Amino acid sequence: MLELHHISRSFAEHLVLDDISFTVPSGALTGFVGANGAGKTTTMRIIMGLLSANSGSITLNGQRLESDTRPNFGYMPEERGLYPKQPVIDQLIYLGQLHGLTRSGARKRSMELLARFGLDGRAKSKLESLSLGNQQRVQVTASLLHEPDVLILDEPFSGLDPIAVDAMSSILRDYAARGVPVLFSSHQLDLLDVLVDHLVIIQNGKILANSPADQLRRTQASRHRLSLGSDTGWLRDEPGVSVIDISGPDALVSFETETDAQRVLATALSRGPVAEFAVHRPSLADIYREIIK
Repeated sequence: MLELHHISRSFAEHLVLDDISFTVPSGALTGFVGANGAGKTTTMRIIMGLLSANSGSITLNGQRLESDTRPNFGYMPEERGLYPKQPVIDQLIYLGQLHGLTRSGARKRSMELLARFGLDGRAKSKLESLSLGNQQRVQVTASLLHEPDVLILDEPFSGLDPIAVDAMSSILRDYAARGVPVLFSSHQLDLLDVLVDHLVIIQNGKILANSPADQLRRTQASRHRLSLGSDTGWLRDEPGVSVIDISGPDALVSFETETDAQRVLATALSRGPVAEFAVHRPSLADIYREIIK
């Protein structure tokens, strides 16, 4: 397990990270989400030792990370860091050797990963000749060459087409299944529900949520969605009902008890047709939007 303990970081007078703590469990895909400028990239750079924290510490399996204790981390920065005029395979082999692979081992591993992304036929192409999405696939390949024990990926799905998203998702699941802590940021909230086991939400340099995805869903499991034949504003005056959102004939509410739910349903039927009265399973994107309000 990767753990951050009370990390703070300022740039000049601007406090970017404000005493943040969260966990990246082993064997789980942890989504790290927040608006632009929330502090995600700064946090990842501190995890990788590219930036220092003003205070706090980071531990892996209980052992404090120092400047020389990240040799088997895999990192993909948001800004691509490869060489545009060099052939793909040449620079992947070079990077693999920097991680201690033999030249033949680096070539074999590179071709295996490129094949998973459908790029084995472009191995000898210069990076600049590839589309931005394919350059992103190569960047991800570079972060995986050495079979890392921890994966830190900043916007790995950016620019990927659906096929590449599927390939990326499969690779990340494979690593999680091996017990690797995987932390990735993404602005594509629709990916959260299908990928994330654990969710960390950051806003203005503060952690607002750090929980297993299923636990976050359970906190909102009592919600119901109503769709009636008329305006639902009367729900605001019903005892035992908390209104979360109302838009004309549609409402999202929570009930204190099942008795309250049945009473409201009966009242709704007495007022006219009820098109929908159902338990609402919130998506993680819904939960994210609710938490940052």
